[in-house]
Amino acid sequence: MSRLKACLGPFWPFFCFILLNLALLSASRLGMALWQAERVTHAQGWWPVLLQGVRVDLSTLCWLFGVPAMLTVLLAGHGTLGRVWWWLIRLWLTAGSAFLLLMELSSPAFIDTYDLRPNRLFVEYLIYPREVFGMLLQGHLLALGMVGLLLPLAGWGLWRLSARVCRGISIPRWYWRPLLAVLILALGFAGARSSLGHRGLNPAMVAFSSDPLVNALVLNSSYSLGFAVKQLGKEENAAAFYGAMAEQEIIETLRLAQGRPVADYVSDELPTLTVNRASYRGRPKNLVIILEESLGAQFVGALGGKPLTPNLDRLAQEGWMFEQLYATGTRSVRGIEAVITGFTPTPARAVVKLDKSQTGFFTIARLLKNKGYRTGFIYGGESHFDNMASFFLGNGFEHIIDQDDYRDPAFTGSWGVSDEDLLSRAHQEFQRQHASGQPFFSLVFSSSNHDPFEFPDGRIELYDHPKNTRNNAAKYADYTLGKFFSQARAADYWQDTVFLVVADHDSRVYGAELVPVEHFRIPGVILGEGITAQRDTRLVSQIDLAPTLLSLIGIDSENPMLGRDLTQVGDDYQGRALMQYDKNFALLKGDQLVVLQPERPAQGFRYDVRSHGLTANEPTAAMVQETRGYALWGSLAYNRGLHRLREASESLALNNDE
Repeated sequence: MSRLKACLGPFWPFFCFILLNLALLSASRLGMALWQAERVTHAQGWWPVLLQGVRVDLSTLCWLFGVPAMLTVLLAGHGTLGRVWWWLIRLWLTAGSAFLLLMELSSPAFIDTYDLRPNRLFVEYLIYPREVFGMLLQGHLLALGMVGLLLPLAGWGLWRLSARVCRGISIPRWYWRPLLAVLILALGFAGARSSLGHRGLNPAMVAFSSDPLVNALVLNSSYSLGFAVKQLGKEENAAAFYGAMAEQEIIETLRLAQGRPVADYVSDELPTLTVNRASYRGRPKNLVIILEESLGAQFVGALGGKPLTPNLDRLAQEGWMFEQLYATGTRSVRGIEAVITGFTPTPARAVVKLDKSQTGFFTIARLLKNKGYRTGFIYGGESHFDNMASFFLGNGFEHIIDQDDYRDPAFTGSWGVSDEDLLSRAHQEFQRQHASGQPFFSLVFSSSNHDPFEFPDGRIELYDHPKNTRNNAAKYADYTLGKFFSQARAADYWQDTVFLVVADHDSRVYGAELVPVEHFRIPGVILGEGITAQRDTRLVSQIDLAPTLLSLIGIDSENPMLGRDLTQVGDDYQGRALMQYDKNFALLKGDQLVVLQPERPAQGFRYDVRSHGLTANEPTAAMVQETRGYALWGSLAYNRGLHRLREASESLALNNDE
């Protein structure tokens, strides 16, 4: 050992810490693979996960330690500069290794929630420490305690180890140092790239399974997070993931998929802008959208899920219930994006959070404000979360009610006041707005059904124990929904209002498929005076809801949405659904599913609605083209500012009394 130490010289401390971290990362990966053994075995993934994992770990450690190792060869010594440098290297070795450990310790809780290793969401949540710490404290206390205990102990041990391995290092003569530094830098660069091809190592290069989690296990969490951060700068361009198409080809593909008459398209500058006539021809009605947090179909009795939603099930019998409605994504902001703007999903963050969409972006609030509506957002938490307040105020919402606006709430949890407080306040607002005589639009966003699933005692008979579980929170959310509609039916505004109750996404989206379609299925019910009770079995996407609602409340408009007005499509309309799952994009039409993955050929499947199973099926060229058109449109429209209204001077004169 002493001979090896003498041979490696200033590289010896890095050699020791690389071996230590390889052992740490491999042990963590093995532990998580054993935890998910059934899925790893099903994917025939034990050797790929463990062996390719070492490759990813070596690449990560080369990125982490390569440049410091090169500089150590040049700067290490026994003088003042050398001693300062050794102290800095000890700090780097300790902090870098502690970060790798922190990310691995954080991974099980993240995987349990998102079915992936830490990624971009991990970074996004860090800017909301109050909400996140409250969630961890209430719902993940064990994981938080383990990190709080193990990380300081590990840091202390790593610091002592760094002192030991940095002691007694033989320093090469000055004329050898530049040559050794170049050699170490070259080896570090080669190890970091881990490939002789024109592209260095990336997640797609080591992916081998149709199960995204199994592919993610090949990575380590520090690499997964670092790659996600690196991609943030180019995430707005879907062509970088799915391949390029000419702009005109995208437009023609989407227009063909829409199946609308050419005369409906009214702008060369805004290629998806269409003229739309409402099916309801009376006095325009109020519109209320109640966006239910994390209420997937699996929790809804009327959709074959658990018996947790007797009130929603009853509403489903009284209104227009969508049996095959699919969310566009797995985050609340993605649901807001689809329901409020009708925008197609992309591998980028939702437009709620992107810079170019903070003003001038189409929302139904902006459209309705232009039609004389009073527009508002009612929330129980802090509206700055996920940048909602900035996006809403910049795009047509006039008034926001959030946590600070509630006086003496009945219950306050990590994510704000309870759904009871929220919907009680909403009812009061609707009464007041209706009395003013001005039509109104309100988006009401619930939050009780969110990890750590806090709600007041004594409201429901618990479905399971302990109290704070997904199932109980879903049942409580349904309880508050029933209470609200009992009040609404007795109120004056009921007869003049159309209501939509819809989920933003499922509570936990996971599965061994490239896109776990069954966990994108969500409830959606339209209610109100004059709404015919029906159970709609057509395939519906969240982006279809806004055009349909505008038609039901009697609003003629020009708008750029690609969703369809479901009151005016033919009997032969089979529908379609768009889904973004991390970096995978899917189009479902009938029982045919096409999935696009970064830097890989499109894959086709047949989807069984009853069993929710997927079987491989060669996709048609036309459907692959249509899928790619939808996938690329969002990035193109965002970057070019195409998802907006025309200026007032350019718009057609559309009068609701025509």
